[in-house]
Amino acid sequence: MNAYIIGLVVPLLVLLYRSRSSNKRRGIPAEAGGEPGLALRNHRFDSPLSSAWEGVTTLAELFERACREHQERVLLGTRALIAREMETSPDGRTFEKLDLGDYQWLTYGKVFESVSSFASGLASLGHRREERVAIFADTRERWFIALQGCFRRNVTVVTMYSSLGKEALCHSLNETEVTTVICGRKELKSLVNISGQLDSVKRVICMDDDIPSDASSAQHGWKITTFSNVERLGRENPVEADLPLSADVAVIMYTSGSTGLPKGVMMTHGNVLATVSSVMIIVPNLGPKDVYLAYLPMAHILELVAENLIAAVGGCIGYGSPLTLTDTSNKIKKGKQGDSTALMPTVMAAVPAILDRVRDGVLKKVNSKGGLSKKLFHLAYSRRLQAINGCWFGAWGLEKALWNFLVFKKVQAILGGRIRFILCGGAPLSGDTQRFINICLGAPIGQGYGLTETCAGGSFSDFDDTSVGRVGPPVPCSYIKLIDWPEGGYSTSDSPMARGEIVIGGPNVTLGYFKNEEKTKESYKVDERGMRWFYTGDIGRFHKDGCLEIIDRKKDIVKLQHGEYVSLGKV
Repeated sequence: MNAYIIGLVVPLLVLLYRSRSSNKRRGIPAEAGGEPGLALRNHRFDSPLSSAWEGVTTLAELFERACREHQERVLLGTRALIAREMETSPDGRTFEKLDLGDYQWLTYGKVFESVSSFASGLASLGHRREERVAIFADTRERWFIALQGCFRRNVTVVTMYSSLGKEALCHSLNETEVTTVICGRKELKSLVNISGQLDSVKRVICMDDDIPSDASSAQHGWKITTFSNVERLGRENPVEADLPLSADVAVIMYTSGSTGLPKGVMMTHGNVLATVSSVMIIVPNLGPKDVYLAYLPMAHILELVAENLIAAVGGCIGYGSPLTLTDTSNKIKKGKQGDSTALMPTVMAAVPAILDRVRDGVLKKVNSKGGLSKKLFHLAYSRRLQAINGCWFGAWGLEKALWNFLVFKKVQAILGGRIRFILCGGAPLSGDTQRFINICLGAPIGQGYGLTETCAGGSFSDFDDTSVGRVGPPVPCSYIKLIDWPEGGYSTSDSPMARGEIVIGGPNVTLGYFKNEEKTKESYKVDERGMRWFYTGDIGRFHKDGCLEIIDRKKDIVKLQHGEYVSLGKV
């Protein structure tokens, strides 16, 4: 009888909670300077948030504070390589397969020692504060240590994707006049190929201990050493930290360059800290119990923010890669564990392509089994979908628990079985994939909207918002303003929802593009109150609860010969 009552009461309580959540004002009208428009702020704060930690104004201070508080806790973990094998497919192609062991961990205290040693070693090598360092490598433990080491010397870090082509790589290094490059063995080969075109590189630090012989040649014009040697040099010759200020440039982040040569976005410590602070407030109960799976490129602002955030709250970061993410990933040897299974993360960041891949993989496996398994899966999915859409007769309470046990537990095991929150950004996520992940993984997806130019800050959906197709209200560090775009037919006076170009303002808005004053003046403006605004070129509309929806892009709209405007995206 008790179970029967619980089965009735729980759905009722959930529906009441959902009803209250659906009427909640998430974005509140705000007074803002600059160009006229409709501006909203986050409902939690009257003005944009700069830092969630009292007295902390830089990423260097934030990291040092975390290391003092969580000295004995584990912070960074990497899987040991047990074996590397080559397998041949039936069509004659060969593939590398890895057998990876358990995660091996470094504590906050040990990581801080490595960071301090690397910072001192960098100074001992002759790298001066006013010179720039480039990190050109896949996401890994030493990427994070190198970043924090540079911050302790107030050295600006130039980041670029490890997949950049020769022309874009050469442009990024020469434009920023980088003198020290930190890279992996794989990336070192790319560096050797363009060594004759590099103007300023004097030092190369290889993250791997086995340096190829051709990279050490004097003809390249640089001195090369290993990461381990730099740390050893720093331990033997300790140097006092030279900590940055909030307004100092922390990172010059180069875009992928998909529409030409990449642009370098200048981010201050205060810019990145504002976004880190906002995400910490939005994601509930982030803390030392959380385990984060790091596999996205750290040259992407989403990953850089996520790793700094997890370190700040006392959580731990386990490193993986897209090709070893799950037990069935391309590089994992059959019968061996992928990164998710070995780590069992509670939080992860994802781009839509990864989530689409998870969804397609699950559906492919379900369809291949067929029979009763397939019918049971689709029945469970449809029952949970009814519930998420607010139907009283959907699967709630005991029925939800039953379906999780019988069906979805196996799906949840794909990502380790403990995921409680997924941060998604980088591109639009389809409503179907969002619902699929919500139901099968049993975890909410926080879908965000932001750009490199706003340090990934803009809007972010709340934990209790189950709607699809929207990107949430403004994050605590940002104001979002819609301004009229008459040529495209968008106006803040449109009914039933205000529409217009999205403009983002707040302490997360970056300084501009490196050595590109013309483009900076075109996209950035400072209002009479001193707030910096970035003009995104995206078109959005505000829902009545203050959440943003992206509906178009200015660059997608062309004017035909008779004067009509057509959206290429919609075509």
